Amino acid sequence: MSYPNYQHGFSKVISVGDKKIKIEIGKFSEQAAAAVLVSCGETVVHSTVALGRKVNLGYFPLSVEFIEKLYAAGIIKGSRWVKRDGRPSDDVILKARVIDRSLRPLFPDGLTNEVQVVNTVFSYDGENDPDMLGLLGSALGVMISEIPFTGPLTGLRVGYSKKEQKFVVNPTNTERQDQDLDLIVSGNADSIVMVEAGANEIEEASMVEALLFAQDNLGKICEQLQEIVKEVGKEKVDLIGDEKRAAEVKVQALASEIAKKYQKEVNEVVLKDAKLIKATGRDELLQKIKQEIDNGDDDLEVKTQNIASLPAAISILEKNTTRAMILDEKVRPDGRKTDEIREIHCEVDVFPRTHGSAMFKRGATQAVTITTLNDPSLGQLIESIQGEETRYYIHHYNMPPYASGEAGFLGYPKRREIGHGALAERALVPMLPSQEEFPYAIQVVSEIMSSNGSTSQASVCGSTMSLMAAGVPIKKPVAGIAMGLMSTADSKGKIAKYVILSDIQGLEDHVGDMDFKVAGTAEGITAIQMDIKLTGLKREILEEALSQAKEGRMHILGKMLKCISEPRTQISRYAPKIKQIVIPADRIGELIGPGGKMIKSIIERSGAQVNVEEDTEKKIGMVNVSSPDQEKIEAAVQIIDNLMYQEQLGDEFDGIVTRVEDFGAFVEYLPGKEGLVHVSRMATQYVAKASEVVKLGDAVHVRVAEIRDDGKIALSMLTEEEERLAKEKSRSNTTSRPQFRGRPDFSREDRGHYSGFRKRDN
Repeated sequence: MSYPNYQHGFSKVISVGDKKIKIEIGKFSEQAAAAVLVSCGETVVHSTVALGRKVNLGYFPLSVEFIEKLYAAGIIKGSRWVKRDGRPSDDVILKARVIDRSLRPLFPDGLTNEVQVVNTVFSYDGENDPDMLGLLGSALGVMISEIPFTGPLTGLRVGYSKKEQKFVVNPTNTERQDQDLDLIVSGNADSIVMVEAGANEIEEASMVEALLFAQDNLGKICEQLQEIVKEVGKEKVDLIGDEKRAAEVKVQALASEIAKKYQKEVNEVVLKDAKLIKATGRDELLQKIKQEIDNGDDDLEVKTQNIASLPAAISILEKNTTRAMILDEKVRPDGRKTDEIREIHCEVDVFPRTHGSAMFKRGATQAVTITTLNDPSLGQLIESIQGEETRYYIHHYNMPPYASGEAGFLGYPKRREIGHGALAERALVPMLPSQEEFPYAIQVVSEIMSSNGSTSQASVCGSTMSLMAAGVPIKKPVAGIAMGLMSTADSKGKIAKYVILSDIQGLEDHVGDMDFKVAGTAEGITAIQMDIKLTGLKREILEEALSQAKEGRMHILGKMLKCISEPRTQISRYAPKIKQIVIPADRIGELIGPGGKMIKSIIERSGAQVNVEEDTEKKIGMVNVSSPDQEKIEAAVQIIDNLMYQEQLGDEFDGIVTRVEDFGAFVEYLPGKEGLVHVSRMATQYVAKASEVVKLGDAVHVRVAEIRDDGKIALSMLTEEEERLAKEKSRSNTTSRPQFRGRPDFSREDRGHYSGFRKRDN
């Protein structure tokens, strides 16, 4: 369908916190189902919604994209050969995933049309992050389109500083630098749909306040968006159809009919599948019912054409049975109490040659995490609209098909894997040491061996132990847990009865109302991810869920600390040793030398690797020296220390004569540093030529006699007293000798011999 042709387009400014956001509709992309241009400051995001054909894939084919081109920030790609923007970075994929998780739950069940949402950043001012503008524009685009959608919806970011104890809506990048909470929430005045957060040990009470503060502001924004929908929104069309609705009613009726005769078997299926993990019981029950229908022994009013609906009907019945079991009987399918954690097994040093490794197993969920340490020069260079950035901590998550007992395609990580890795990384980053404390590039890879509920939080736990085993001095250990919720609603759709579950497994996640992942230390929360299927989430539910999550987190931490109680003081003998030296930024060139001559010489002489990075903010150079051999590191450090040493008058050194001229000798008094010993400073008596006193390769003791304005060093082989006496003797001899009447050759290098020469008076 074509986009409505507004005569002059539509434009409106709305308030989001203390910021003004401009919304324009009808300016671009008139053939899309909807197109919204959203601006804040000088950041501009174009959000489009396209409605495609109806397909039968067995799921809702929604795709959400986020596109950040470098031109938005006035940047040309740094690669010499490839100037076209490449595949999206993990950060950009995560922005698209946040929008997807916000929108997807609000599309009606049964919708099978292709829907594509594309967000393109056209301008970026360096302060206003485009991700929240894209989320707002995407939600508004779907709301004003003809596509069925249970709105309203919007999203925002909340910042919080423990020092100032103040919440900020959509803080700028500058404001975010000093904040302890980075919280993204989507929803409306009645419900929270999605939560994503990274935090620096935020207390549970503060997190609840942040969520409620966010929901209050979501309601205010949605009121303004609803006004826009009334003005320019299209009429919604029926994309599901009466036939499909009738089929769904039929499946529900079939489920009820099956329950009358097979409820006992369904109960056994739920208990069996919970214990065996894989849904084998369901398949057996399905075959039994089919067989009875084929034999004509079943009294169900099911015709042959309805057999195709049996799997869906049994799934509905299984879901209803599981929920009733938990809500009414307070019994979980695997027999646990609502706050009980599955059995935990931990192990470190799983593999012999890795720098750090650990295994964390909780029930049938198992993760193996490997830590690798290396020189900071191997950190990940990120090129984005925010400029270039080097990250020294990289966390990857892999879940191959065998983790869930399946066979499948192995390839590039999917959005889910990128998202789970980012969640584990977000949980651990606040506890990592700085580069000054631990100058290493750290790569952590979580390999999922078995999956049955919250592999991302198993990754958090395994990664904490792996880092400690590798000798990374993390500030505090971090653990994670996944919480669930089962509830019933009253006539107004509000929660009437609920049960909060700790450490949910796959079945409970599938049939539940909430997946709430919480990671943190014993003191506070470091990361949260939440997806909710409810309206009207009460404050007491949030408080109870976070409190119960903390109890579970502490239990898990206790199990982890029994395995490894603190970071090891020594890194693996297979890991490179690194020592970091800080030098002034204006001396980096001196260390590198012309064409890299000096730094190459240091590497060659010491056998260690030497890398230099400039910190423009602190105006310092970070010199990282690495080698598996500690002696080579110390040799390189000694050379660099000597090279960077600032000489003082009177400093004494034992040096080597590197060049001899008539007027003096050049002495290397420190590696890479030379000074001239003039013949007048070689002995107390007169010296005509330097070769009378020294020869190439001689070891001599020298003193810094003079530091010239150009930085050159004049050395002396005499003590200060000897040099003073020699000068007095020289002056005495000069006045008693006849004056030199010839013209000295000042073009010669030994013109320094005429330092006592004075022009005669006419």
